[in-house]
Amino acid sequence: MSVNIQLEWTPNPSTLKYVVDRRLVSSGAVNVTSKQAAEEKSPLAVKLMDIKGVTAVMVGSNFVTVTKGDEGEWDELNDAVMATLDEHLSAGLPSVNEEAIAAARAAAGASGSVETRIQEILDAEIRPAVAQDGGDITLDRFEEGIVYLHMRGACSGCPSSTATLKMGIESRLRELIPEVSEVVSV
Repeated sequence: MSVNIQLEWTPNPSTLKYVVDRRLVSSGAVNVTSKQAAEEKSPLAVKLMDIKGVTAVMVGSNFVTVTKGDEGEWDELNDAVMATLDEHLSAGLPSVNEEAIAAARAAAGASGSVETRIQEILDAEIRPAVAQDGGDITLDRFEEGIVYLHMRGACSGCPSSTATLKMGIESRLRELIPEVSEVVSV
């Protein structure tokens, strides 16, 4: 079954977003920045990480963001990424290892009530907004009033991510959760 793939530019010039016509992950997103992480989390990311120049892959609900390093040129990378996505998804192969994702979510859920409220706001408001640009933001931890977040996909290394983090995310979290004093990227 052929897959429809639509290319979208992101605010990060090193990252492209590939929107597909099917569900790739049940919820959230899977981010990988190494071959080892790809092998644990995503068969699709394993294949994409094999493309010369690809340094990171994020699999979202119906999209994949691919980040290139200094070696990669989009003219060559794009053709290889499109072919890999088409081949993998048309064959009906799994995009992610749902068991590994469920285990990571369960570990993240065993946290304090402030972290739970932060996670709820991230999931309901912030992650869907940044996913539109091919990115994702996940909670690392909350300590002494500081929220530590991971910027993933197009958000990782994006020139405007600092402004988004401080003026958008930090403002919103401080507004809703008085215990939050600052938000930083890790």
